[in-house]
Amino acid sequence: MKQCRILVVEDDERILNFLRSKLKASGYEVLTAKNGILGLEQAKTQEPNLIVLDLIMPKKDGLETLKELRSFSTVPVIILTARDDDTDKIRGFQLGADDYLTKPFNPDELVVRIEAVIRRFEQTKQINIPEKLKLGHIIIDFKRNKICVKGKEQYLTRTEWLLLSQLVSNTGRLMLYEDLLTHVWGPEYRNDVQLLRTCISRLRGKLEVDPDNPELICTIPRSGYILDKPES
Repeated sequence: MKQCRILVVEDDERILNFLRSKLKASGYEVLTAKNGILGLEQAKTQEPNLIVLDLIMPKKDGLETLKELRSFSTVPVIILTARDDDTDKIRGFQLGADDYLTKPFNPDELVVRIEAVIRRFEQTKQINIPEKLKLGHIIIDFKRNKICVKGKEQYLTRTEWLLLSQLVSNTGRLMLYEDLLTHVWGPEYRNDVQLLRTCISRLRGKLEVDPDNPELICTIPRSGYILDKPES
């Protein structure tokens, strides 16, 4: 885990230098970029294992950067925001962020969150799921991280893959809100039902024929979700 390459995209040079020193001291290889444009170039050429992304930056802000990043990469992203409200957090998760921190933050907490995000995605490999699965009009290739919906390939973020993996490994069984949140985001998110609903909605939009009337991922009110295997 400690050999991971971390890209920090932050326009404040003092914060950038501080995070570089902190993460290097924690055993990580660290890349830096002072804006979203340079950050995207680094993401394409250096292939980091995780990106720490500030939202408020000149030239290209963090949300625009994240949106473009998700057009070519599933690298985990932790967003940094100076605004202590849910708007940036929800928008960030909708675009494919994996975690967030509100400024000012404890740098030790950032290290813990980096380790937790990386650990979650490593644990995906241990979930008991088939290499390939057909669910009605959907073909899921877990080995190659590809999914085809009615013959058309769909892109999933790494968090969406992890959420889908949890549902698939428990096909036909109720997955409670807190269980999904704990397995996908970590125990500190076990009560953040809005976060789970946002990600489920995004996943349905990519998998369901009619996302407003889902047949694959079914809601059990005030409890959780069930992935139903369609009839052949």
